Amino acid sequence: MLDGLKGAFKVSELRTKLLFTLSMIFIFRVGAHIPVPGVDVDAFRELIGTAGIILGFFDVISGGAFKSFSVFAMSIIPYINASIIMQLLTVVIPHLERLAKEGEEGRKKITQYTRYFTVMLAFLQAIGMSVMMGNYGVLHNPGFISYAVIVFTLTAGTTLLMWIGEQITERGIGNGISLLIFAGIVSRLPSGIQNLYLQLEAGTINVLSLLILVVIGALVIAAVVAVQEGQRRIPVQYAKRVVGRRVYGGQTTHLPLKVNQAGVIPVIFASSLLMFPEQIARWFQGSAIAEFYVNYFGWNSPAHTLVYALLIIGFTYFYTAVIMNPVDMADNIKKYGGFIPGIRPGRPTAEYISRVMSRITLAGAVFLALIAILPNFVLLATRIPNIYFGGTALLIVVGVALDTMKQIESQLLMRSYQGFIK
Repeated sequence: MLDGLKGAFKVSELRTKLLFTLSMIFIFRVGAHIPVPGVDVDAFRELIGTAGIILGFFDVISGGAFKSFSVFAMSIIPYINASIIMQLLTVVIPHLERLAKEGEEGRKKITQYTRYFTVMLAFLQAIGMSVMMGNYGVLHNPGFISYAVIVFTLTAGTTLLMWIGEQITERGIGNGISLLIFAGIVSRLPSGIQNLYLQLEAGTINVLSLLILVVIGALVIAAVVAVQEGQRRIPVQYAKRVVGRRVYGGQTTHLPLKVNQAGVIPVIFASSLLMFPEQIARWFQGSAIAEFYVNYFGWNSPAHTLVYALLIIGFTYFYTAVIMNPVDMADNIKKYGGFIPGIRPGRPTAEYISRVMSRITLAGAVFLALIAILPNFVLLATRIPNIYFGGTALLIVVGVALDTMKQIESQLLMRSYQGFIK
């Protein structure tokens, strides 16, 4: 990894992309420390300390921006929710389905709809958060002006983050939205280590608990890397073709199907989707429905854990189906004169690929679900309270790091080939 980064900085184009990505992440980290006007930040931090693990996890995802109630307090969550809803609507609404099949122009149109929807969701969520601030008494001067300033500031912050993420994807290295979440989680690591040290000094935890935590973390990282890199290679044989005096084809290759084709996207989708209703429930504390939801479906409750795992499995299948089409893959193999040994070209090949994908996707989906609910078992094994940097955070960090390094290595390899050809 270090060799790859060193080689990337030697190439002027890659160096420019890396510096641009780092500058955008720097802007994100600066904005995470600019508080929203009119909010008593100290009182809000005390509120988070007593509100439960859901707000603590939300603070980890936002990179501390939520705890300091900065302009980026809502993080990129509204954009993720908008993306989830748009992808679901693409399957349901014929117009969006046609746009998705129109290629680059259609995707640009869907991206534009997603942006508008993000702003709308951010505006609604900002209204809810401003109402919550007023109910808990953490505003300096409650009133229409204060509410309006908070709502527009939070909405503008989320919109700016969306733009930063898209700029990183377009002009930098890696997926911009994933890198922003990655940067937010990594930025909370020093404070998490400090918290563990303070608990060790206070005698709340012991050295054995820390050792167990480190061992579990190392095993999780190794398992994430193994599953992320795991592939099922389907052999493909290409028939020989004679064109003039030349013979084309005749070689054997393989079709790589990753065990975890969806990456960390299902975990991010499921986390964002479950955060939204609990946030709404906490805004209306005192309501019977809200209290029922928080008590029985709150963060880390058995029902929440079960729904969380099922959502991850469902989103893994859904996202894999969106990005991988067995029919198109079978048609492309047939078009270039290829076939899977023992399988007839065309529809039987598509059914075979679909069957293999379904099996390996199940393994990847179950793995993602187990990693995501890991903090519950870590808490039982180590007795360390409030482990926000758990399986989900590790999965996102390792997955995003692997994907980004793959992009850097692929671009380095492409430039190496160009130099060789020249």
